Amino acid sequence: MAALRLLLAGFGNVGRRFVELLAERDAHPGLAGFDVAIVALTTGGHGAWADPAGLAPARILDQYRVHGRFPQALDTLEAARSLDYDVLVELSPLSIAGRGEPAISFVRAALGRGRHVVSANKGPVAWAERELSALARSNGARFLFEATVMDGAPVFNLRRHCLRGNTITGIEGILNSTTNVVLGAMEQGLGLAAAVARAQALGIAEADPRADLEGWDAAVKLTALANVLMDAGLTPEAVARQGIEALTPEDLAAARAQGRRIKLVCEAVRDGGAVRASVRVRHLELDHPFARVEGAGSVLRIHTDILGRLILAEDGPDLSTTAYGVIADLFALLPDAM
Repeated sequence: MAALRLLLAGFGNVGRRFVELLAERDAHPGLAGFDVAIVALTTGGHGAWADPAGLAPARILDQYRVHGRFPQALDTLEAARSLDYDVLVELSPLSIAGRGEPAISFVRAALGRGRHVVSANKGPVAWAERELSALARSNGARFLFEATVMDGAPVFNLRRHCLRGNTITGIEGILNSTTNVVLGAMEQGLGLAAAVARAQALGIAEADPRADLEGWDAAVKLTALANVLMDAGLTPEAVARQGIEALTPEDLAAARAQGRRIKLVCEAVRDGGAVRASVRVRHLELDHPFARVEGAGSVLRIHTDILGRLILAEDGPDLSTTAYGVIADLFALLPDAM
């Protein structure tokens, strides 16, 4: 069988790590049957590259390392509409101000042509999951997005393959790594600005961390989860949102003195025929499972009507973890898995 032909939209940290893993394939025995080929790559500001015969991963990495950009000019939307590929791998940055655009348009264009989509961008799932999933079904394609929440942890695959027959009545967890790292640093006495600087130095916080600190990133992730796991039909604007900007080291010290830790917790619960969702600061007892989440880790508790409560925890994720979420979805599209 021919390799799956990939169009990569975006070449940020996750995109580069994904290509690095392809270049390192021989070092990972589990990737022996991972038969994919990159036929095009587009970026927002660093050029593009297309070759129907395929672009070797090492060649892509060398080009970017030496030149910092790619040699062609190709708009991502036009590429999604016109190039010959099997899977759009959507790795462009999340735009909260754009309510998931332009990524939603990229995904829509690919699915409209019957091409599969694997996305690490949570915007299309948070703002347009119902529309895009319906479009995929009507065109015989698949819309997969394991890397959008909790990196490569099998959250959506758990729902898809292991929880059939269950109704998910609620979800809750810690989903934003930046705020968890910042809160940990503030427990050690750092002020908010210094704690953010530490998270940025670790490569966890963005240069502009407001989306994390104000709870927007957590709200987008929670919306994606609620829409897929609970068929909530929400958008991030519907999430009651609280950030951590007003907290001080004294607040965290006072909580610890009372036997509690402060965490930013996401929650979605069924309320009659609707789903209510919130992101808020909570004071948790030290033996609460969420209170034990350190650093860039994350945790999700799923409430079901038959299996009861399940907890999925992620310890020390990195770029390989997120890139693996993309790989897991692509494995599902390989011919022997179809």
